[in-house]
Amino acid sequence: MNVTFLQDLLSRITDRTRRGSSTPSGDRQHTPSKPSLAQLTAACATLMQSGGEASRILVAQQALDHYAGLDAAERRTFFTLLAERYAADPGAVHAAYADYRKHENNASLQRLFTACEPRRQDLLRRLNLCPGGTHELVKMRADLLDMLKEAPELAPLDADFAHLFASWFNRGFLMLESIDWNTRAAVLEKIIHYEAVHEIQDWSDLRRRLDPEDRRCYAFFHPAIGDEPLIFVEVALCRGIPDNIQTLLAGGDEVAPRYADTAVFYSISNCQRGLKGISFGNFLIKQVVQELKRELPNLTQFVTLSPVPGFAAWLAQQRETEHYRLSAPAANALKTAEWQQDTPARQALEPEIRALAARYLLEAKHTSGLPLDPVARFHLGNGASLHRLNWPGDTSSKGVRQAHALMVNYLYELDRIEQNHEAFSREGSVICASDVRRQASRADALRYTSVDA
Repeated sequence: MNVTFLQDLLSRITDRTRRGSSTPSGDRQHTPSKPSLAQLTAACATLMQSGGEASRILVAQQALDHYAGLDAAERRTFFTLLAERYAADPGAVHAAYADYRKHENNASLQRLFTACEPRRQDLLRRLNLCPGGTHELVKMRADLLDMLKEAPELAPLDADFAHLFASWFNRGFLMLESIDWNTRAAVLEKIIHYEAVHEIQDWSDLRRRLDPEDRRCYAFFHPAIGDEPLIFVEVALCRGIPDNIQTLLAGGDEVAPRYADTAVFYSISNCQRGLKGISFGNFLIKQVVQELKRELPNLTQFVTLSPVPGFAAWLAQQRETEHYRLSAPAANALKTAEWQQDTPARQALEPEIRALAARYLLEAKHTSGLPLDPVARFHLGNGASLHRLNWPGDTSSKGVRQAHALMVNYLYELDRIEQNHEAFSREGSVICASDVRRQASRADALRYTSVDA
């Protein structure tokens, strides 16, 4: 039997059933339905029993429909149930471990692996059987992520989601598509919605980013979730490396692709929060570089124009802890935004901003030991190098609020990507241009001293 045809048929039957049950008639008017949580719990129990694939598909669809009807408190109760009632059976684990210690062969090891796997992983696989199940589970994990801070005991359940998604969203299943102004409207609407770096104001703004011949956009899709992009990158073709985002977003300095020598990745947006921790960006950038190089052999430089979202908060913390500080004139210019209209104020502020920004990117560390700035972790981890600081690079309200208008170029040198990646992964080394390192050394002059205190 054609399973895809069967899934589509059952999906239509389920939709009709759902529509029919939404309008009470006959005895149904006098018999209130059970709470969705109770229905969901029962459906999950049924799904874990033996049965044919057709019935499992229908029950999985019903279970996901019931989940969609839960409020936040009921969802937390459901997740707690999965974490506790659908964990691995301790007795089975102990028995399998005893068997492995006795025999220490592949068969006993496999039995141990099977016993250790939480039952909820099998439940999630069965929920994934129905049409649209994969995307519903991705959204379910997004709900779970919202609760982890207040409910850390649910972390093992999140690990199960991440484990399964790592297989389901393997690079081999991802499809790269070029997005342009003629792409289907359903996808373009999602590009507007999911843009996370530089907000797309309206359809005209989107057209400026997609329609000119010196613009490109690429996205990864997964066959199980249709028109929903996983991640996308916006690219501008330029002559030379740009130093500010406003010119790019306004569509200025348009260049014919055959005369461009630089591809600039100026916005990369992850679209599905439920896929947090599943890495797509590394694959996306490398494949886009290959696509662009094949289309335009004249391109010799591949760089980003990236935000530095943690810089303003870090600088504020440095002042509070009396570690680094701006000089009084520079601090006043920054506080009053005087530099945006006053050229002398900007010239006085610039060297101090650059010095502290270089020190932040090279030395400020996350608890993991990697760079504190998330964008830096992403690009350096992908094998890029820190090429240039741009100030002012983003004078939008968001850019000023998050980074005092700072932006950065990360450089992807095709013959050094793997070498840079290995150095970063093994030693946490931040590969950077010599000018950036020189600017970082100037931050020593901005340290607090006993006299300052």
